Amino acid sequence: MMASYVIHGACSLFLSISACARPAAPVATSPAAPASAPVSRSAPAPKPAAPALKMGAERFDQYLPLLRGKRVGLVVNQTSLVGRSHLADTLLAQGVAVKTIFSPEHGFRGEAADGATIKDGKDARSGLPVRSLYGATKKPTAEMLQDLDVLIFDIQDVGTRFYTYISTMHYVMEAAAEQGKSVLVLDRPNPNGFFVDGPVLEPAHKSFVGMHPIPIVHGLTVGELARMINGEKWLAGGKQCALTVVPVQGYTHATRYALPVRPSPNLPNAHAVALYPTLCLFEGTDVSIGRGTDAPFEVAGAPTQPRTRPYSFTPRPTPGSTSPPQNGKLCYGIDLRQLPMTESSGLTLRYLIDFYQQSTAKDKFFGKYFEQLTGTPTVRQQIIEGKSEQEIRRSWEPALGQYKQMRQKYLLYPEA
Repeated sequence: MMASYVIHGACSLFLSISACARPAAPVATSPAAPASAPVSRSAPAPKPAAPALKMGAERFDQYLPLLRGKRVGLVVNQTSLVGRSHLADTLLAQGVAVKTIFSPEHGFRGEAADGATIKDGKDARSGLPVRSLYGATKKPTAEMLQDLDVLIFDIQDVGTRFYTYISTMHYVMEAAAEQGKSVLVLDRPNPNGFFVDGPVLEPAHKSFVGMHPIPIVHGLTVGELARMINGEKWLAGGKQCALTVVPVQGYTHATRYALPVRPSPNLPNAHAVALYPTLCLFEGTDVSIGRGTDAPFEVAGAPTQPRTRPYSFTPRPTPGSTSPPQNGKLCYGIDLRQLPMTESSGLTLRYLIDFYQQSTAKDKFFGKYFEQLTGTPTVRQQIIEGKSEQEIRRSWEPALGQYKQMRQKYLLYPEA
């Protein structure tokens, strides 16, 4: 049975990202004054400290009773933390019968390069088998699930349609529905969850980087999206899985949340996560967005851009990008690392339009992958025709408006 929860919480500022694996908590917009400090009659009263967020995985009272006597499979990666401990270790310590770990893109420990095939293996610490869901098999097979009762999905998302963890979640739900297994989603905040934007994917352009008729920035947590996938019957054959979502306590869609660990090798900080919805569209062009540099998703450039561009870089192989676009070539472009967070957040086409207009090889600017990212053939054509961002955005509005109405049915958290 699908569980529904609504949690009321407070807004917060971005946290700084650190390598430590502690749960992130909102930061109050202003510190509370000491009890002895005078308060001006004309000044507003100090705001109380915002409550700490409590991840779904930390709310043991909500889900441990559901796991008693159950054989459990975990769909997890390096973001699946309970304090400083991995969820797998935490549940084993609680006596939960964890039998299998399923690994998405980038692997169980989140160290594999983008697009690298993930292989089956064994977790050295727990001894549990690790089954890959990013390679020849993206959907759990009947054999993989035969000795399981419950599948737990606990992976940090960044709120865009083309981030593949949500595609893995779709296939996990689909396999569970077909094999009579239940799915438990332990929810986490969406760092880009405070807005909805972009063209809605058209069915002809469905792929692993876009499986659902949702916009580029969907404005949902993974728990809310799971409810939408189930409720709209998007699984194969219109099936629905037995779904339970454990929500984040203290979260709202206005909460600004920075991730305590990087969600994938090429999203190293909060700034890159904020720029990701905008810069990822360049992955369908001849423009490098800094894979193979120390600033992935914070810079953009290509050999086919004017040499008068203010910044240049040369991508080289790194552990997180073993064969980066424009490998070894001098790229001319822009450096967005100093762009304030307020200007980095959101989705804009201005960089994409500018880079196309200034390209010295316009016929080679767009690749076949571009439509898989935009979810529609119209954006490419509109840019080629010289349409402004405002004109392109107006063409999104009918479908985007319908999506926003549908989204309201599946929200677990208030908008503000």
